[in-house]
Amino acid sequence: MTYFFKAAARQWRCSLIASVAAATFAVSTSALADFSRLSQLQEKGFSISAEARLLDTNMPALLGSINPERQMSPASVTKAYMAAALLNRFGPQHRFTSQLVSSGIIDNGILRGDLEFDGGGDPGLTTENLWRLVQRLQMAGVNEVDGALVVSQWRFGPVNCITNDRCNALSRVTNAYSAPLTSAGVNFGSWCVNVAPSSISGEPARTALCDSQLPLIDIDNQVITRPANSGTEISAVRVTDERGDVMRLTGQISTNARAQDVYRGAGDAAEETAQILLGMLNQAGIHVRDPWRVTSTQPLSSAARLAAVDSQPLQELLLRTMNYSNNYMADVLALNLVETPQAQLRQAGSAIEAYAQQLPGHGPLTLYSGSGLTTENRTSAHGVNVMLEDMYRQSSLFPSFVAAFQSPANGVMRFIRRGSSTFQNNVMLKTGTLNQPFAVRAAAGYFRTASGRWGVFSVFVNGNSNTPYISWSEVLDPLSVDLDTMILAN
Repeated sequence: MTYFFKAAARQWRCSLIASVAAATFAVSTSALADFSRLSQLQEKGFSISAEARLLDTNMPALLGSINPERQMSPASVTKAYMAAALLNRFGPQHRFTSQLVSSGIIDNGILRGDLEFDGGGDPGLTTENLWRLVQRLQMAGVNEVDGALVVSQWRFGPVNCITNDRCNALSRVTNAYSAPLTSAGVNFGSWCVNVAPSSISGEPARTALCDSQLPLIDIDNQVITRPANSGTEISAVRVTDERGDVMRLTGQISTNARAQDVYRGAGDAAEETAQILLGMLNQAGIHVRDPWRVTSTQPLSSAARLAAVDSQPLQELLLRTMNYSNNYMADVLALNLVETPQAQLRQAGSAIEAYAQQLPGHGPLTLYSGSGLTTENRTSAHGVNVMLEDMYRQSSLFPSFVAAFQSPANGVMRFIRRGSSTFQNNVMLKTGTLNQPFAVRAAAGYFRTASGRWGVFSVFVNGNSNTPYISWSEVLDPLSVDLDTMILAN
């Protein structure tokens, strides 16, 4: 955060010293500071909603707009709403707690009753966190469980799928972002398999689960080791059949290649947690008598906490969620906004809508998820800017919020590393991408002008069944020039 401001400040000083004449000319021709280049995409059949304005102390100054009130799909720019709603609700330092509880008593190291994992809705829960729970359980004096391991997803889960990707992923998936949602998930609801070459060409590659020494799921390994420098190409699909989840790997890996981790969404995220946690208990020497099970019932109020682990602070979770546009984390975080048990995605969307409806002048907003995977999400460029301005004016929340946006010069997503040095160093943005059932390219965020003033911008480009695929360069290149003009003119 500090680095961004210092780097941007240096850039602005250099721009002012080196470009006084150009900046003066830009100010005298401020009518050119609009979305004239981006608007040309309308001639290709794409719909656009765009708005950019300065955030002055008094009346914000409009710099450019194209149908700013038009309702359009924001794709992953939805995550900016999600982040704002969570920060306003919980604050930057909020943590989500996952715990092991039981209504039984501990008798000479034996827990007389079920051991329940109470999922706390932590979107960043990892194997490392589960190990800490197991260690703390041992410190509580538990060496054996005379009952079952019960994974409780009472807050939310199983969450109904509302997109084709997640519905298809219940039986077969070739990615990690379609992982099923639950308040009791671990490792982002995905299985990880490590693939390493054999020492001899022609032999199968070596494979193992990344997070367990035990064979928790079947690995159908068809990856062949090839001679050195022959290239590595690995395809993976998780299928679910009578054996449960199966990771099917095909392709090749060179003898001198580094080992690779392959991630694919699990068939049931809560069941994955049960399998991994039970394996850890066994490895720690804590015997569990009965088979594990998953429930959507809340643990009894009389259940005592035996071990607990907290998530990272919300501001750190948002940084990862926004920077990597992690759909699993975004939807899990949004589901935490719903107060009633067994929350569903539409309820999470409604909770974010309720936050935005309190912002004067926002206008209509329809959200079916917090991630933006659903093309039914609708908002306008003006509405997003209203939200961005509201966050800017909250001095206690704004640092955590803006830190989750990306500077093009240092973007995690390489496709945004383009445009002039002014655009790359004076802008922080969140992007959104969808290709089906129609193309969506969206970007929104903040900029600093040549004189150091703050501004906000939002741009949505939506296609339809008659428009072709559109690349990010076709959107970012004209947008960067338009924003460049606005920045230098002010």
